[in-house]
Amino acid sequence: MANIYPVGIQSFDEIRKGGYIYIDKTEYIHELIKNGKYYFLSRPRRFGKSLLISTIEAYFLGKKDLFNGLVMENLEKEWIEYPVLHIDLNNQKYEYKDSLDEILNNTLTHWEELYGAREAESSLSLRFQGVIQRAAEKAGKNVVILIDEYDKPMLQAIGNEDLLTEYRNTLKAFYGTLKSCDRYIKFALLTGVTKFSKVSVFSDLNNLMDISLSRRFANICGITEHELHRDFKEDIKIMAEKNDMTEEEMKDTLKIWYDGYHFADKSEDIYNPFSILNTFAEMQLGSYWFETGTPTFLVELLKKSNYDLNRFNNEMASSDSLGGIESIYVNPVPILYQSGYLTIKDFDKEFRLYYLGFPNREVEEGFNRFLLPYYASVENGNTTFQIKSFINDIRNGDIDSFMLRLQSFFADTPYELARELELHYQNVLFIVFKLLGFYTEAEYHTSNGRIDMIVKTNNYIYVMEFKLNGSAEEAIKQINEKEYAKPFASDTRKLLKVGINFNNQIRGIEKWIVEE
Repeated sequence: MANIYPVGIQSFDEIRKGGYIYIDKTEYIHELIKNGKYYFLSRPRRFGKSLLISTIEAYFLGKKDLFNGLVMENLEKEWIEYPVLHIDLNNQKYEYKDSLDEILNNTLTHWEELYGAREAESSLSLRFQGVIQRAAEKAGKNVVILIDEYDKPMLQAIGNEDLLTEYRNTLKAFYGTLKSCDRYIKFALLTGVTKFSKVSVFSDLNNLMDISLSRRFANICGITEHELHRDFKEDIKIMAEKNDMTEEEMKDTLKIWYDGYHFADKSEDIYNPFSILNTFAEMQLGSYWFETGTPTFLVELLKKSNYDLNRFNNEMASSDSLGGIESIYVNPVPILYQSGYLTIKDFDKEFRLYYLGFPNREVEEGFNRFLLPYYASVENGNTTFQIKSFINDIRNGDIDSFMLRLQSFFADTPYELARELELHYQNVLFIVFKLLGFYTEAEYHTSNGRIDMIVKTNNYIYVMEFKLNGSAEEAIKQINEKEYAKPFASDTRKLLKVGINFNNQIRGIEKWIVEE
């Protein structure tokens, strides 16, 4: 019998009582609790942070019955109940100056009804401090503080510097309370997508242990391959049958689509839990995680920083840079990583550099589809049609229709891009041929300012050369003189050589030539 899937359910209590499948992470939780006091964890959205918080809350409330059959049941012997202060900033809109104050005030008012208030505690931070102290005194035990999506207000304010500064200052004072109340606190965990570090939110909270890149806790959220094959064995079998695949083929397909996340060097592959649960609930593949969030602000950051999209193929970042996002308008890479659009692919021990890339097909294809209208002259709602048309043109050998369509992408190149036209051309081509590569065999190379393209379909091979402010004739000449087509001489497919010239004056494709 297949599992019952807790899609959208983040309550540990509800999952356990409702008989939903639960991937047992309690061994990591036990180690977390027994070996430290203050923690920070960054993970992408919908990756299990809220469920982690809920599970820890149930533990500290002494709800032993909920842990029956889990690893924690054998690890914990005492089951002591502690006062828990749980703040969830996730399901709110932060659109104006007072939005955050109103939510924090509402939370504090609820706690003050339980633990009392003092008139002298006029600020949010003083009220929080008072609640922590009185809760500890009333219970005779120190307080557990759990803050879910601590950074949500600031993420929503990116692009509005005044509002971002307002939220940052409010939260810096509020979270700083944890340090001043140390003697009343048993345990504290803050989770979020990003880490606003250095001179920002955490500058006064330097006692937090950041476990975001920790090997010990790399698997605390998400689903490992071992967990997938163990806990979803029957589900994989059923889905394989429904999709006319063997179980091994289905395992391979799930891996291509949803696996590939790494949150430390030498960590296990992590599958996206939200996508996995939705896939089995629907018994079909889909871009479940990607479609729940629109990374519009990330695209704006990429464009504002003049980011070369080709770097996605071989992006690098230091461990220090991945730990914070203070320079997002200069370097968008850390927030791309923390948001789940890039992940760790390799690690250079000598220089302590992480090599980053897209984790899986869901993210790579989804992100490139999303990027297309922001870089090319394509209406947002028309992306799928344009991609389908591209694929059909290439498969049918209709290179002129393909080139006309590609030419139209550059028709409305804005004047403000005049100084970055070459980068703009490269970025659009990167997106187009990445999308082509999901349906054909497309290789895209850049070196020494030269752009070469090879696209293979069942019936055709295209060898393309791009020139900037040169001529299509020069591009064709280069293909012939350097014998770019020679490796495919024995291939039975029809070979087409395409020379293309970009012209800065018209800000687009000037001419193309096709030779067989």
